[in-house]
Amino acid sequence: MRVAVAGLGYVGLANATLLAQRHEVVALDINADRVVAVNERRCPIEDVDIERFFAEVPLDLRATTEPTEALVGARFVVIATPTNYDQELNEFDTSSIEAVLDQVEELSPDSTVVIKSTVPVGYTRRIRGAYPGLRILFSPEFLREGRALHDNLHPSRIVVGDPGPEAEEFARTLQEAAHEPAPVLITHTTEAEAIKLFANTFLALRVAYFNELDSFALQHDLDARMLLEGVCFDARIGSFYNNPSFGYGGYCLPKDSQQLLANYRDVPQNLIRAVVDSNQTRQDVIAADVLARGAEVVGVHRLTMKAGSDNIRESSVQGVIRRLRDAGATVVIYEPMIEGATFAGCELVESLDELKRRADLIIANRWSDELDDVADRVYSRDVFRAN
Repeated sequence: MRVAVAGLGYVGLANATLLAQRHEVVALDINADRVVAVNERRCPIEDVDIERFFAEVPLDLRATTEPTEALVGARFVVIATPTNYDQELNEFDTSSIEAVLDQVEELSPDSTVVIKSTVPVGYTRRIRGAYPGLRILFSPEFLREGRALHDNLHPSRIVVGDPGPEAEEFARTLQEAAHEPAPVLITHTTEAEAIKLFANTFLALRVAYFNELDSFALQHDLDARMLLEGVCFDARIGSFYNNPSFGYGGYCLPKDSQQLLANYRDVPQNLIRAVVDSNQTRQDVIAADVLARGAEVVGVHRLTMKAGSDNIRESSVQGVIRRLRDAGATVVIYEPMIEGATFAGCELVESLDELKRRADLIIANRWSDELDDVADRVYSRDVFRAN
């Protein structure tokens, strides 16, 4: 079977690699550098399992920037393009999905389209009206950046909307490519969309809860680790996903919780708004605590959202940096992934040694062993030293 995958980010590349074990997969992306990297079996994102598969596993996978080459003849077209949250529209920007749908409508209208990009609740049902000749499904993705292929090989569940033979076939295709079985839920598209947003908002809620526990510990000079362990030894709560941070970040949790809040516009609620607001409050708390330490120069160790990730989008440390900068603090940043002299109005230093030499205090959302020699000058809420 031939499958086209539009988009070579975490979701698209993980799905393309997964399916290319058993099927002919052609990936489509507007970024020529990513296309070249995939064709040369160089992983363009940070993912150890994709790197290993590229090196060791036979894959029927190629990439292109040409829609005709990718789409024509595809049984399924998987759309995994970015849907950034638009603050003015108060909704995801889904234009990248529609751009692919236009191409499918023109070049391969008999293909079944599977949207894996995260969308507002009700989007798939609405967009079907604009493309009446296309069969469009929605299948949410549940993965971690940096472990995207692992989470597709060992899925927690497979969800596809909506009921019908195409949805069952696609679910079966994912299941056959995975390395272990998973529960399969065939539902309607709107329910599938809501499952995705509610799942990520719950993860954001869990992060926010333990961050607010840590804020309490900071304010009252308590041992946050002891509080966390005492609370989380309860099996109903669990000792997982409980490590304090500067806030939830990355590409998914901030935008997905905002989108779910927007979908609640006509539904009474308190909790969803609190999840969204809590992330800003946490960054206020961290910035105030850093400023209270009186450092003349604050250094920032990395902008990535977590260890093992190459993603700085919406990372919580950026919110802390803005607050420090706006309060008049001198901030220098070490981030080897970024070229240039400045970022967010702050100076970028060329090396870790320079950061250590110049900073009176170094803030790190996640601890790194390369900071061990300056541990007495590092500020981090990474209690368990784990993502």
